[in-house]
Amino acid sequence: MAVRIVPYLVFGGNAREAIQFYADVLDGRIEGILTFGDSPFPGMPEEAENRVMHAQLTVGDSALFFSDTYPGQDHRPGNQVAVTLLVDTVEEAERIYTALAEGAQEIALPLQQTDWSPAYAQVTDKFGVPFQINTVPADQA
Repeated sequence: MAVRIVPYLVFGGNAREAIQFYADVLDGRIEGILTFGDSPFPGMPEEAENRVMHAQLTVGDSALFFSDTYPGQDHRPGNQVAVTLLVDTVEEAERIYTALAEGAQEIALPLQQTDWSPAYAQVTDKFGVPFQINTVPADQA
């Protein structure tokens, strides 16, 4: 079993500015920035197009993930960090998701296949901790 834990920072529309700031401060490398407008989802509102859907900043052997909220989604300073669990098998994603979903405060996105992952989910566990589970097969990590 290989699980990596990555902090996921969520911003209310200024993620791009934050990514550049942390890259400069931490001497990090921006791996890529995907906007909501870049995504294959149809019917994207114009105000969402330039917001960051996902970005990665690599700092040494570690990473930080970033995104902006979707327009209209609640954002309060202090609730912008989620724990991302990177796993290498769908079975491991299912095991972790099942455990975190039991008694969860919110399941924002049930475990499912996405364009970027064979098994991805967003769940706030019974303690109020937001998690993202993202399956990245070992040969793609």
